[in-house]
Amino acid sequence: MTVPAPLTGVVPPVCTPLTPDREVDVPSLVRLVDHLVAGGVDALFVLGSSSEAAYLTDAQRRRVVESVVGHVGGQLPVLAGVIDMTTPRVLDHVRAVTAAGAEAVVATAPFYARTHPAEIARHFRLLAAGSPVPVLAYDIPAAVHTKLPADVVLELAAEGAIAGLKDSSGDLAAFRAVVTGARANPALSGFSVLTGSELLVDSALALGAHGAVPGLANVDPAGYVRLDRLCRAGDGDRARAEQERLCALFGLTGVGAPSRMGAGSSALGAFKAALHLRGVIACPATAEPQIPLSEAEVERIGKYLAAAGLL
Repeated sequence: MTVPAPLTGVVPPVCTPLTPDREVDVPSLVRLVDHLVAGGVDALFVLGSSSEAAYLTDAQRRRVVESVVGHVGGQLPVLAGVIDMTTPRVLDHVRAVTAAGAEAVVATAPFYARTHPAEIARHFRLLAAGSPVPVLAYDIPAAVHTKLPADVVLELAAEGAIAGLKDSSGDLAAFRAVVTGARANPALSGFSVLTGSELLVDSALALGAHGAVPGLANVDPAGYVRLDRLCRAGDGDRARAEQERLCALFGLTGVGAPSRMGAGSSALGAFKAALHLRGVIACPATAEPQIPLSEAEVERIGKYLAAAGLL
């Protein structure tokens, strides 16, 4: 299966279930994929932030891609993150995930080393030249400390260097500039603009986004698919109600006490605890050195799920 242009709908960044000794739990990963497919999602994005890609070894990354591609069997497109610090390292990941069957790759700007917009553009051009599949840009300044400028995104899109953008910047004005710029250029009719926000899917679609990549869709894929379809049908009242239900459910990401863990530990731990409580994955373990949730915090997650009608 090839990735449609533009890619539309709900594309969950698939969590990576782990065993208690922090190896990839393939049976749980397969159940999670089945859970997402049953929820009606439009594609799968493995090795993103919600997949804990930054914590996985190269061998674990490859196992995730091989397992998901092998199980999905062409039912849905599979995109794979190739997140790393510099162009040569990212190209190594491109070769690995495409050999494992990924139909598109998703890359951030370089990080750790300081970069200029011209170097970011060069990075994506080199990735495009070295990738046998489409490259999507991933704008996540909270993690890489660089914002992808809208003009650079549109320039790369016009050149064909990138096939889409996953925007997790939280900058709705910049996101709008990309959507508007792509819409104004007939040559970019196949360029995908996707929001990474769980909380603003309805707003992003109203601006002209093609779809969403929400981590919370691991927990409630059917809810995000319902929201997407209601937005596309122009049913504003029901779409707003569904978005507000999902916003309330998103509160589970904050159950981890900020005095003892980071926001990432809290959010990823919450997604996995919720999937465990829903019977999808066998173990809610997160990768080291993230701090696990307490029993009391997991109990609170159960209350969020019950309030959302998921237990």
